[in-house]
Amino acid sequence: MNEFWHFYLMAFMYIILGFFHFIKPKPYLHIMPPYIPFPKSMVFLSGLAEIILGIGLLFSFTKTFSIYGITLMLTIFFTVHIYMLQSKEASKGVPEWFLWIRLPIQFLLIWWALFYL
Repeated sequence: MNEFWHFYLMAFMYIILGFFHFIKPKPYLHIMPPYIPFPKSMVFLSGLAEIILGIGLLFSFTKTFSIYGITLMLTIFFTVHIYMLQSKEASKGVPEWFLWIRLPIQFLLIWWALFYL
């Protein structure tokens, strides 16, 4: 594939962030909304999804699927961002202004993925 450098940056970012779900799961468990069942499994599944989708970006036959998968995953992650805004315990000292900024950043990440379709 002959993609821009920022495409590979995006793929690398998802792969690395996915591994962090396994290396340091505690921060992810802390922000998991209580209404999501099996939080530890969900942290590992979301990390696995990030790794698989990041790798999938690197192959032409899985690129489109991975882009749509990343878009879906980021949309689902809005629940975590909203929960962090609602729960002082989940936000654990993160400034409220930063939590609000994360919402539009999530839209930018979705746009970034869809840009490569």
